[in-house]
Amino acid sequence: MPSSAHSDLDKQISEHVRSFGRRRGKKLRAGRERLVDELLPKIKFDNARPLAQQFSEKINDIWMEIGFGGGEHLAAQALAHPDIGFIGAEPFINGVAKLVTAINDENISNVRIWPDDVREIFPNIPNGVLGKIFILFPDPWPKKRHAKRRLLTHETLDEIYRIMKPGAQMVVASDHSDYVRFALFQISTHPGFEWQGESAADWRTPPAGWTQTRYEEKALAKGIKASYLVFKRTA
Repeated sequence: MPSSAHSDLDKQISEHVRSFGRRRGKKLRAGRERLVDELLPKIKFDNARPLAQQFSEKINDIWMEIGFGGGEHLAAQALAHPDIGFIGAEPFINGVAKLVTAINDENISNVRIWPDDVREIFPNIPNGVLGKIFILFPDPWPKKRHAKRRLLTHETLDEIYRIMKPGAQMVVASDHSDYVRFALFQISTHPGFEWQGESAADWRTPPAGWTQTRYEEKALAKGIKASYLVFKRTA
């Protein structure tokens, strides 16, 4: 991506406390950089355009993945559910580039990408329209002084509750035990969500149709087990 494009992305910093770390890693390969430069503007979530106009008429529902990392899970979900529109938010440009590459290679047409803080697009999403939300392996911000950067504040949960349909699911996964406890407490104490776990198997087993992310694969390779928390948005 040209330096000017990087500069534009860096100017789009949310007024919120950042819930993510670095914006980019290693320099993108020339081919991938060119693909991002050409394709991303065409599939980027348009924050000034009504949500209903950003997908084709064939879309029956809209799902969102917040912090999609390298996009492995999101691309697989989009391929498995061509009748569902997907919004993927990820501020790390190298991860965005990987998803853009997958979208190009697999000819995926039902994904819109927001390459920045997801909280910036919440105001443009109407009440009660999302059928499912995935928050997979978010930055746990383990140090006490960084805890305020964790995404799942009650303010963010209020917005997530607002944009979800009654009965819709939110799936939260993490390989960091302290963050799992934090997420479970934050969401379970919010009046708008009900945890669906009834036994240990419910949070130790990935949901049906699961695709591992690269972060999850790294954790499992180290012998670290992940937890999968499923919540339902109440009426």
